[in-house]
Amino acid sequence: MNETAVTEPQKDPHKEVIKKKVELNLEVTPNNIGNNPYHKWVHLAKTIDAWRIFPRIFVTVYIVLLYDVVTWFMELKEPNLEQAGLVSVVVGAMAAVFGIYAGTNKQSKAFKGGD
Repeated sequence: MNETAVTEPQKDPHKEVIKKKVELNLEVTPNNIGNNPYHKWVHLAKTIDAWRIFPRIFVTVYIVLLYDVVTWFMELKEPNLEQAGLVSVVVGAMAAVFGIYAGTNKQSKAFKGGD
């Protein structure tokens, strides 16, 4: 890379402008940051995030909980108000969980500043 350095002209008109050519070789690559001992762990974390493993596990566990609660409630002979309230809360929370899960995609991550 060639650069030309120009000094500011002095107020004295008898002094001339000094021009110098400087050659500079730099190697700039993303891998030139040194040896990172946690590089493999960072790669694993990005992979887990890209595959969305934890949200999928959470939604799967919640679906199993929802199924168990609804089948338990349907087998009751005479459900009372508290039992109906429990089922209502679990079913309503499932709607919220699914809405949050469906709302997290690559586009929303990019908007929030993610990779």
